[in-house]
Amino acid sequence: MTERFDAVVIGSGAGGGTAAKVLSPLCKDGRRVAVLEWGPKLREEEFTGRELEMAGRLYFDSGGFLTKDKSMTLAFAKAYGGSTVVYTGTSLVIPKETVTRWAVPGLEWEDLRRRSEKYAGENNVHLLGPEAINDNNRLFFDACRTLGWRAAQFPLNLKGCKGSGMCNMGCPNAAKQGTHRVQLPEAERNGVLVVTNCKVERIRPRGRGAELGVVVSSSGIGHPSLWPPGRRTIEADTVILSAGAVQSPALLLRSGFGAGLPALGRYFTAHPALILAAQHENPITNYHGHPKSYYCDHFAETDGFLLETCMYFPFTTAKSLSGFGAAHEAFVSRMDLLQMILVLALDEAERDNRVTIGPNGEPVVDYRLSPKTMRAFVSAMRASARLFFAAGARRVHAPASARFIIDKSAEMDLDTLINEGYMQTGRVAVSSAHLMGGCRMGESAADSVTDARGRVHGLPWLYVADASLFPRCSEVNPYLTVMALADRAAEAARERIASRERAAA
Repeated sequence: MTERFDAVVIGSGAGGGTAAKVLSPLCKDGRRVAVLEWGPKLREEEFTGRELEMAGRLYFDSGGFLTKDKSMTLAFAKAYGGSTVVYTGTSLVIPKETVTRWAVPGLEWEDLRRRSEKYAGENNVHLLGPEAINDNNRLFFDACRTLGWRAAQFPLNLKGCKGSGMCNMGCPNAAKQGTHRVQLPEAERNGVLVVTNCKVERIRPRGRGAELGVVVSSSGIGHPSLWPPGRRTIEADTVILSAGAVQSPALLLRSGFGAGLPALGRYFTAHPALILAAQHENPITNYHGHPKSYYCDHFAETDGFLLETCMYFPFTTAKSLSGFGAAHEAFVSRMDLLQMILVLALDEAERDNRVTIGPNGEPVVDYRLSPKTMRAFVSAMRASARLFFAAGARRVHAPASARFIIDKSAEMDLDTLINEGYMQTGRVAVSSAHLMGGCRMGESAADSVTDARGRVHGLPWLYVADASLFPRCSEVNPYLTVMALADRAAEAARERIASRERAAA
């Protein structure tokens, strides 16, 4: 069966949902626009707030996708709304200094700022009031001030937050204003067709456009797909690829575009992350309330890491704490005593950190933690331990240390106890949810995949609109930057469609 569209968007997250909304006015002029989403569209009652159940429903590999050497776990979603369904809503404008370091001809920070602020307004981004800040977040911020460290509050895209703490597993109260709540419904009202449970297996040039091979399936959850299960061929004049930093490069490689684009899949970055925990003597409010209200960028320039508040779930917490036995049980059995910090390392874009494909076309992420990142982790663990103790914790867990637990009595020995000798892959649980690069922007096909508007070099009908465009890591949470870049790419695609119509008239 063959379907024909003027424009097809692959993926429905921050990039794809934005692109769908930008292209949707074309439908009023009789043009056909479709979004093809691999994952399901869950019913409201299917957002249950149960950790393992929701991980299986919303994430690739239940959130346990591993890099090739199994040193890092990558979390990325597969659902109507993509990863905007499972992230915490943190919404920062990318720093001007970062865009300067990106050095992409034709990409200006002022343009990204303006577009980012537009989507911040659309998605109800604002600061939570003091009444909504729980102990886990308040203690972090107060300790930063005590230590003289720079810290600030995250703007969040929420409406009617009830403080369930389940942001990373899909808000059970419909409070998070991702593309599944804002851009996709608007696009559908304007006439865009959103097809869920639809995996795009390949893209091939066809005339002045493309031919896509897709498979529609039934996942057993969520709303049924608009199309019955089976294989289809899609013909499209314009394609916008927004499948994410793992799946977008993999799809292009699987489709045979790697020969003409030597940078395809390369320069992958991930903000490698550690989840650190400390234990207080008495219960604190940590689970109830938004889990991520503050961040500390005090060490970003000097030591290459960010600290953020976080609160994770029992299974995620247990797997993130190195060690086992009684000491481990003492931490995870008293979740009500825990304070948590998320460390994000600002990793360099290295050519050999890349997305490739396996024998069946499946994505393989070949990523090595650099010595610089390992040093950043050690420095971050020392800083986090000091912050925990300043916040009143009595004992901390630092994975790169000789002891599972470091008591406050040993606070003066942190530099000795936490050291690079214990920072070993496989021993320390490293994860990532900020996946970037693989289809980097640049000036030519020799060292990049797209231009500054997301147009793939040598393929005028093909655009990329997701975090794979980043030529280096974003150095902040990337959500708004993805939307701003997708806005640019979709705008360029819409201009192309209009110019073709004028030429044909």
